[in-house]
Amino acid sequence: MLGFQSGRQADSRRLRRAESTRRILSLELSADRDMQRIHDSGVNSLDIDTTEGRYMLSGGTDGVIAVYDLENHGATPQYTCKAVCTVGKSSRYGHAFSVETVQWYPHDTGMFVSSSFDNTMKVWDTETLKPAEVFRFQGNIFCHHMSPVARKHSLIAVGTKDSKVQLCDLKSGSLAHVLQGHGAEVLSVRWSPRHEYVLATASADSGVRVWDVRRAGGSLFTLDQHNGDKSKAAAANTSAHDGRVNGLCFSGDGLFLLSTGTDNRMRLWNSATGENAPVNYGEVSNKSRRKGLKFAVSGGCSSSEFVFVPCGSSVAVYAMHTGQLVAVLRGHYGNVDCCQFHPDYQELYSGGRDCNILAWVPLLHRPDAEENPAFKDSWSSDED
Repeated sequence: MLGFQSGRQADSRRLRRAESTRRILSLELSADRDMQRIHDSGVNSLDIDTTEGRYMLSGGTDGVIAVYDLENHGATPQYTCKAVCTVGKSSRYGHAFSVETVQWYPHDTGMFVSSSFDNTMKVWDTETLKPAEVFRFQGNIFCHHMSPVARKHSLIAVGTKDSKVQLCDLKSGSLAHVLQGHGAEVLSVRWSPRHEYVLATASADSGVRVWDVRRAGGSLFTLDQHNGDKSKAAAANTSAHDGRVNGLCFSGDGLFLLSTGTDNRMRLWNSATGENAPVNYGEVSNKSRRKGLKFAVSGGCSSSEFVFVPCGSSVAVYAMHTGQLVAVLRGHYGNVDCCQFHPDYQELYSGGRDCNILAWVPLLHRPDAEENPAFKDSWSSDED
């Protein structure tokens, strides 16, 4: 009995993973769902809450933060996702310049964090839309990130124009620690979804470092695109890319780390060893020269996870472990700067410099496709 039950559970997981893969491979621009246009200039960052999967944050170059309700509350299939609240420059609490990153507090929707080129990072109370805490820095803030799995710390990693990585403690409201090692501004920071104390950081110095923030000195290792083979290195210094590294993203299980650089390359790394995996994604056009690039990775697929990368005015979809370009999503009229994947429904949202947020949804049925025999009516009639 136990073996039969285990087999049924395994079949259910395989079916779910296969369906997730099918849905991702059929993504297309939604004909039924629009996003209310709030921003007057480019959309820099998107984030969907992980508790309900219902609310999405956006941050724009115009300094505006918006909260969208993604649910359809009407009786018709066509609907517009409305912004339930916004914070702009007209608010006494709003950011003065471009909002570069927005993120929900990982454990509930009562709080979110934003960071801006006005040198401040603000922790917001969602109900009152007032900052509960404000952190101030010396220079532009390019990115911040909170750990999705942390239970023993409440640190926010912050990348600024300074080469030092700043760690801010939500509990104390103060700067808790500084990580030194990069030689230029820090453009991307990401906590591991597998280990709560492991942090990856990327810099304009062409380097990517992986840290255990409990260690007093130095990073765990520095990623090397040549895997330690100095005869292949173009320079004496260890580098992950041949240009500025402006994007990082872990796979859902935390076993792999992806990086993007202004050398128009994307690389896959073993997050435990730092080894550069032999995956060739070809040329990955990178238009975000002066800021971070927000890309996303799928989860729960049967064969390989998929990577969604802004490439000019399109979103390129790659198979993570083979490097195959499986789709190009076209719909924006300007460069795309951010992507956010919704793992509950295998949907994708993208924000661009055309001021638009687009929803990409699975095509559930193709009228011209052959019907699956499993769903055909096999009943017979005595009259036949």
